[in-house]
This record gives sequence, C-alpha cells and structure tokens, in this order.
Amino acid sequence: MAFDRQGLAQRVQELASKGVFIGTSSWKYEGWRGQLYDEARYVYRGKFARTRFERLCLAEYAEVFKTVCVDAAYYAFPRREYLEGLGDQVPEDFRFGFKVTDEITTRKFPNLERFGAKAGQTNRDFLNADLFATAFIKPCEFIRPKIGVLMFEFSRFYPSDYEHGREFVADLDAFLGKLPKGWPYAVEMRNKHWLAPEYFECLARHGVTHVFNSWEAMPPVPDQMALPGSRPNPEVVAARFLLRPGRKYEDAVKTFQPYDQTKEIYPEARDAGRALIQEGERHEPRRKTYLYVNNRLEGNALATIAAMVELVA
Repeated sequence: MAFDRQGLAQRVQELASKGVFIGTSSWKYEGWRGQLYDEARYVYRGKFARTRFERLCLAEYAEVFKTVCVDAAYYAFPRREYLEGLGDQVPEDFRFGFKVTDEITTRKFPNLERFGAKAGQTNRDFLNADLFATAFIKPCEFIRPKIGVLMFEFSRFYPSDYEHGREFVADLDAFLGKLPKGWPYAVEMRNKHWLAPEYFECLARHGVTHVFNSWEAMPPVPDQMALPGSRPNPEVVAARFLLRPGRKYEDAVKTFQPYDQTKEIYPEARDAGRALIQEGERHEPRRKTYLYVNNRLEGNALATIAAMVELVA
C-alpha cells in the first residue's frame, strides 16, 4: 500500500491546530510496520521485538497523529503509572481519548472468560459515580492536560436490562449529575431506537457529547448526524468509525487481519468523516472534534484516515 506518512502527518497536524483531532482506535498493530512504523526501531539481536514495539511505538505514532483512542482503559481501571507512561511518550499538544472501564458501563457481565466468577452476574457497580471518580478520574488527573474526551461506551441493552429506553435515560441523567465537573464526557450508545429527543436532551443538560458510532446494529453515522439535537455539547464532537453496519465484529477481524491494507471501501463512512472534519474546521477554535477510525472498518485505519483527509482537501 502506498502511504504518504509525511504528507498525512502535515495535514493531520494542520487540522489539530484548528481543533480537529483525527486518529486511530489503539495503536499497537504490527501490520502497520513499513507504513506508520519503522521496523528497525524495534529490532533486537536481529529480530523484531514485539514487547519493545508495544512498549515504545506510541512515541512514533505521535509523530504523525495528535490523538488516539485508548481502548485498553475499557478492560481495567487505568493505573497512574500506566497513564503517566503514555503521557511521557507524546508531545504537549497530543490529546487522548479514553474508553471508560466497563465496570462502570456494563449492567450485566457477559458470559466471557475474562470476567471470571462475575460472568453472567448483575454488575453492582453499574453507573457507580463514586467508583468512577476514585478509580478512573483520580489517576487521570496526572495527565489531565492531555485528555481530550472520556467516552462511556454502553453495549447493547436488552429488554431484561431496560424495558424502555426512557428508563435508561433516567438512570443516565442521575449518573451524569453526580460526575466530577470539568471533564469532557461523551456517551456511545448501541441501541439505535434510543437515539431519541429525551436522550439528547439529557446529554445537553449535562454538557455531554454523543459519540457518533459506526457499528453493527447502529444507524450509519450520516443518519445519526442528521438527528435533531445530536450535537448536545457545542464544545466537543466525537465519532468512532468501528464497523460497517450489518457486519459482526468477529467477521471483521477474520476478514481484515493483519490490518496492513484496505480490503473493502466504505464510502459513506469516509464521507461522514469528511463532513465532520469540515464542520469542525468551521467551528474552530471553540469546538474540539475527535474522530477515531478502527482497522475493522475497511482493513487499514491509516488508509481510511488518509482518504477522509484527502476528501477534505
């Protein structure tokens, strides 16, 4: 794949100077060697050292991009040492997007091995604002200037969780009202019929952003963008381009690994990215826009971002 690393870096940094931050979901992909990453940096005793790569490649990533979504924070509360280690690898104008740990956003733990004895059980800490403040926000204080957005990703709820979307919105309203003030919060939903006026009104009351998300059972991002009230926070807009609607995550992993090339172009997502970038440019400097692209969207997030940026140009 032809990849103009220097050209993309220049354009991405120009956008960041206008408040539009575009990057990828996570960054430790070996398939990006020879594109984003110089493999020679991670060779030890004549062999590619995966551990060295995973420990140090964020610094090289930050030579091109000015933001990244830290998916790892979703699986465990981040430690101060971990966060400071991330912050030390990036320049002062870099901004992290963090997925909030699922212990806050999961109502019932899925039957997955990683949950151990909790699998299948009701989560007593669902929407626990005090736990969020102590276990998530407190360590984040140490890199606060480099945090762009904190995203509460709610997996799809079922009737056994909430019979009606308004019941969730009521719980969300109470939760958001208890959170520490002054942080850039955002909410990502996976129940498409819950993208209703009362949901957006709830976010607006608390100055919280809706995350436009391209996902299996969600409306395409352009459809979400067209909904009245879908930008409830005038200061922060966020989007995550994860999957083409209708495609299961597991299928995308099998189809697109090792994420070294585009395998399927999704024009609607590219155009939505272009539109959000241009919208962000029009609203600078007050508004900050954060766009994150996943390899599972088209096969190679680097190429997808380059295409979005080229559409703007």
